[in-house]
Amino acid sequence: MKSRSDDNQTSRFDRAITIFKKYGGMLRTGQALRAGIHPSTLYAMRDAGTLEVVSRGVYRPAGSEPLGNPDLVTIATRIPGGVICLISALAFHELTTQIPHEVHVALPRGAEEPRLDHPPIKTYRFTGEAFTKGVEAHELDGVSVRIYSPEKTLADCFKFRNRVGLDTAVEAVRFYRERRSVNVDELMRYAAICRVGKIIRPYLEAIL
Repeated sequence: MKSRSDDNQTSRFDRAITIFKKYGGMLRTGQALRAGIHPSTLYAMRDAGTLEVVSRGVYRPAGSEPLGNPDLVTIATRIPGGVICLISALAFHELTTQIPHEVHVALPRGAEEPRLDHPPIKTYRFTGEAFTKGVEAHELDGVSVRIYSPEKTLADCFKFRNRVGLDTAVEAVRFYRERRSVNVDELMRYAAICRVGKIIRPYLEAIL
């Protein structure tokens, strides 16, 4: 026979699951508490297997559909102020043959270095408009993920060509031309922001 405490726990768990669903199915600890889930309920659900741990401090209901983009979703949840950039953004936009073994994340200069158990990350410090411009919000697995646009990513790759490789940047320009309509004005606008206009122009002219 179920006790009153069992019924109470079931009721608390059900209310918490409803809150998770309301917020897209995934919450950080702080978000869950602010949404009205008591800490004891959250940790009891974790210990009972009702919630699965996506990453440290990030939870989702057990039995949910598998995440299609677990690494990007985890980054967006754990580092909400960051932006997916460079190789990871190229991979998202299908502009590279590289398979990133780390998630490349742009952070504003002065931001604290994130500490994640998983996935492995590689951070880059951007300043001013180089950080704020060209950010797109893509909903992946119910989570809004900030990723630089294809044009901004191309400009970034030329700016950081010594770290990602000039061949990677050139390949991305070629794929950009083959796979989507070329927006020269947009690309050169970001190239100006990143101060690589003179560097990128010859490669762009070669494919047009």
